[in-house]
Amino acid sequence: MSSLRVLVGCKRVIDYAVKIRVNASKTAVETAGVKHSMNPFDEIAVEEAVRLKEKMGKKISEIVVVSCGTAKAQETLRTALAMGADRGIHVQVEDDAKLQPLGVAKLLKAIVEKEKIDLVVLGKQAIDDDSNQTGQMLAGLLNWPQATFASKVDIAEDNAITVSREVDGGIETISSKIPAIVTTDLRLNEPRYASLPNIMKAKKKPLVKLTPQELGVDVAPRLETLEVSEPPKRSGGKKVESVDELVDKLKNEAAIL
Repeated sequence: MSSLRVLVGCKRVIDYAVKIRVNASKTAVETAGVKHSMNPFDEIAVEEAVRLKEKMGKKISEIVVVSCGTAKAQETLRTALAMGADRGIHVQVEDDAKLQPLGVAKLLKAIVEKEKIDLVVLGKQAIDDDSNQTGQMLAGLLNWPQATFASKVDIAEDNAITVSREVDGGIETISSKIPAIVTTDLRLNEPRYASLPNIMKAKKKPLVKLTPQELGVDVAPRLETLEVSEPPKRSGGKKVESVDELVDKLKNEAAIL
């Protein structure tokens, strides 16, 4: 079995604990002065790649993490390096709000080909846009097999990868040959906290800066957001005395029947 090179995507998003607010112009959510962190599903992807390397030793030669965004995306990459990744790639763009899943998939494809990657591990979705598209688009662009929503990942000696995924009817198991794309679900693992010594070591690990132009990729957005608005506030509940009254209110007040 030849050694494998693993690529992991890491997106910088508004922290999951922050209450999202729409900006004054109603064009996007407010990001100024808001805490950001690594997308939780991407943390799981980094953790899984590190665990596979710890388990398989020299059979995984390198874990490369990549983030596409503004200069602040380097903070996210350093976090991934502190968790155990070997090297970082920052694809710098002026406005990451305009970076859409297809553009990211094209950038990742270019990096996969440039770095001769064997396995790509991505979070199943980002919590800011919930698109759940990048992994599938990348598999299509590369013409590689994919296993989405992974809850368990195993790699055999013959470069076969087995992925278990939770579906409505139970557990589905998918087997494929590497190269392949895997997207991670919540129950795959629990990401580790980076120790202080590893945080210090991460500062010295290589981090390369690239641009979409250097990769030969056009990341111009294909979709236009016309307006962003907050969901309507929920009104208080009401008690009813009978089924007939409930049906009447659902029909005439809530207008859902």
